[in-house]
Formats: sequence, structure tokens, C-alpha cells
Amino acid sequence: MAAALQPSFNFAIKHMKFQRHDAIRELVAHAQVANQDELRRLLRRRGIHVTQATLSRDIHELRLFKGPGGYSLPGSNGGGNTAIVEDADDAPPSVASVLESFVLRVRQAMNQVVIRTVMGGAQPVAAALDHEGWPELLGTIAGDDTVLVICQDQRKAAEVEAKLGKMLES
Repeated sequence: MAAALQPSFNFAIKHMKFQRHDAIRELVAHAQVANQDELRRLLRRRGIHVTQATLSRDIHELRLFKGPGGYSLPGSNGGGNTAIVEDADDAPPSVASVLESFVLRVRQAMNQVVIRTVMGGAQPVAAALDHEGWPELLGTIAGDDTVLVICQDQRKAAEVEAKLGKMLES
């Protein structure tokens, strides 16, 4: 009997996600939303309760970008509160944007840099770093909340840690 309920449960979960995504798109398109906490509060006012980890995944799935005016939708025409996004179909958000949204801390370990993120935040961080093409990076490996950045040597890893730390501070 429990197996018979599974398809309808999956449908309900997907339906809630679509409703949440629609609400996020509407909020971002019509208001300046400066950060995830503000977006979470706006969603709660609409009766949508969401964890920070789920909201981070939603932001990634919706390919929202964060600029000086807050979050914006990909492919927007620059009107209202949204920013012009170049090549939004293929390019991940900037490293600075994903650092601000997802990263908790950055630490060097020998020729590697370990980046701790919120749950679900490692993939967008790794994708942004890979897309950036920094010569110090040989590659990234992303789990759910950790990114391992592999560098040529300890000096390059220290440079990457310093660069990421500076971005996090600003």
C-alpha cells in the first residue's frame, strides 16, 4: 500500500518545488532581494517555508545571479531591478557571487585548498571556479558541502586561498 502512495507523494513534492520556483522568480523580478535570508523571509510571508540549503539549491537551479542590486534572473533585459546577464545560458555565476552566496570558509592544505560551503553549495562554487580558468588551479572536486581545489604547488595554493579570502571579505 505504501508503494501506491509514492507516485502521488513525488508529484506533490515536485508541485511544491515548481510553486516555490515561481514565487522566487516573481519576487526577484519585482523587488530588490539583497541576500538569501531576505529571500527566505519574503517566501515565508507567502506561506512558503524553506531551509537555507533548499533555497541555495533553488538559486542555483534557477541560475540566479547576484549583482549590486541583489539577485536577478538570467536573460533579463536590464529593466527594473534585474541586471543584464551576458551568455546566461552557458556561464555559471561569477566566483565572487557564489562565494558570497555559498562559502563558509576557505583553508589551504599543502597544494590544495578546501572550501566549505552550505549544504548543496559545492557544485556551483566548483563550476564557477572551473569556468573562471585561473592558471593556479589544476582542477576542482565538489561534494555536497565541500570543494577540493587542486593546485600545482603550495605557493599556488596559498595564492588561491588569499584570492578567495579577499573576495569573501569584500
